[in-house]
Amino acid sequence: MTTFAHALASALSRHATQAFGLMGNGNAHLIDALPHHGIALTEVRHEAATVASADAYARITGTLAIATATYGAGFTNTLTALAEAAQARTPLLLVVGDEPTTGRRPWDVDQEMAAAALGVRSYALDPQHIDEIVDRAVTSAERVRRPVVLSIPYDHAALELPLPRPADLATEEGIDLNDPATMQALAQATLPSGASAARRESSHARPSTTATSIELAAAVQLLTGAERPLVLAGHGAWVSGAESQLATLAERLGALTASTALARGIFADDRFDLGITGGFGQHRAMQTITQADVVIVVGASLNQFTMRFGELFGPGTKIVRIDRDQVDPPKSLHEIEQLLLRGDASEVLDSLIAGLSAHRAQTLWRDQVRGLEPGGALRALDRGTDHPGGLCEDGRLDPRAVAARLAELLPEDRHVTSDGGHFIGWANMFWPVASPQRMIMVGTAYQTIGLGLATVAGVAAAAPDSTTVVTTGDGGGLMALADLETAIRTTKSCVIVVWNDGAYGAEVHLYGLMGIDQAPMMIPDVNFAGLAAALGATGVRVDTLADLDALTAWREAGASGTILVDCRISRSVTAPYQVEIQRVNGLDV
Repeated sequence: MTTFAHALASALSRHATQAFGLMGNGNAHLIDALPHHGIALTEVRHEAATVASADAYARITGTLAIATATYGAGFTNTLTALAEAAQARTPLLLVVGDEPTTGRRPWDVDQEMAAAALGVRSYALDPQHIDEIVDRAVTSAERVRRPVVLSIPYDHAALELPLPRPADLATEEGIDLNDPATMQALAQATLPSGASAARRESSHARPSTTATSIELAAAVQLLTGAERPLVLAGHGAWVSGAESQLATLAERLGALTASTALARGIFADDRFDLGITGGFGQHRAMQTITQADVVIVVGASLNQFTMRFGELFGPGTKIVRIDRDQVDPPKSLHEIEQLLLRGDASEVLDSLIAGLSAHRAQTLWRDQVRGLEPGGALRALDRGTDHPGGLCEDGRLDPRAVAARLAELLPEDRHVTSDGGHFIGWANMFWPVASPQRMIMVGTAYQTIGLGLATVAGVAAAAPDSTTVVTTGDGGGLMALADLETAIRTTKSCVIVVWNDGAYGAEVHLYGLMGIDQAPMMIPDVNFAGLAAALGATGVRVDTLADLDALTAWREAGASGTILVDCRISRSVTAPYQVEIQRVNGLDV
């Protein structure tokens, strides 16, 4: 004899070993069962964090994670984070309570329709087909790279199942299902080892390459004729595990390289790398990209931000684009040509490299470009040196100076997770990361704020021995305040950076300039350092650059626990990417 909850936990354990949850009436029995089947559970304080943490965990490890919440209000509280995961193409499982099979109650909503509105598919669990339904949901999540919802009808949550289950048979064979270590080992045995292996395993579930031999030959011809080639990698290239092929292709062509924000760090050899494209990029480096005559774009969406609102590529640029989906040419202010090669990035790149086997570039553009040396003109960032001591005229800190100093002080072994808001450019521009999974941007795909602190439990579970660095604003920080406690509780080593400008900065720097009343955009000064201290962390108010030396003391003491630096920054400094937004909105800046 087993129960519905134990049968479901057993089925889930074949696909995931980590869950993030908040208990309620609809999922209490499942949460109780998870540890008995080798699934570790991290408790969070708001339902949005169940999905945001599972999202972050999946981005870092390349493996599925489980989010779980109750029905009704519990489910609707997950929707913003669920929309972000859907937009970001993160496969995960959201297991929620749902209305009973006998009919909807006053507090129930049509959860299937709500999920469908976000582009997320739902599967209602049936006591007789739990294994099959879970397997089908996992296959769907991995194939389309989106979250899926598994719904537990309320009247089934504690149901006893009379039929023998695999779990019962395991008990008959002497396997102790009440021993978490045993069940963890059994679950791990079914999973690929390592994030890289997991990414490649996931890629096998996607459609195979459909690029034709004629298309591949045309692409090879374009590449061999390139005088100023550039290789631009996006998140899709990382998911495919195409790092080595990208490096080989760039070397074969003598190309410069660049990446989108979500693929930052994908090129291990950064000697010829122009950094992030778009508004987070260094201005002179972006001007260099406009000189490229042929650009091979691998797994990048080329959205308006990456494209610098149409200015990234110069007139006449030819693009060889590799993507598993049918994609339209990017919106450009100049006439460009695109050749689309559909398929998995690794497979298509292997074909192109084979076609270039005899090619050797006669002159290397990347050897002719000046300024890529350390500290060179194409790497130097504006550190706010026009403000002595880092202080602006209003007496608050220049965020550029703060970001530059933090880059010197943060632990080298770190995973950075970013909230959304005006400040997002500072971490991306100033803090280097070793590889794409070390910079988590949960919120940017759906243009939301308030998910930064909500991701911390997922980052900590995925990389427990690394320092988790959170970058958030005062607006997003207040929105996610419940999970400040989660962040402090779940991490061994954590730095929380609050960019506290006393405002919703993005609105101030756009709508404020349009003449809209700024009063609703203001936030009274909040003592985040005090809030952190009240919850057991070290809180530091940062009014001068010298105050950041508290990070040095924290590191020298072992970098253990959580330290929050409440950085009082000036609203007078506008992030470069925001300047681009101002310009396209017709503002004279």
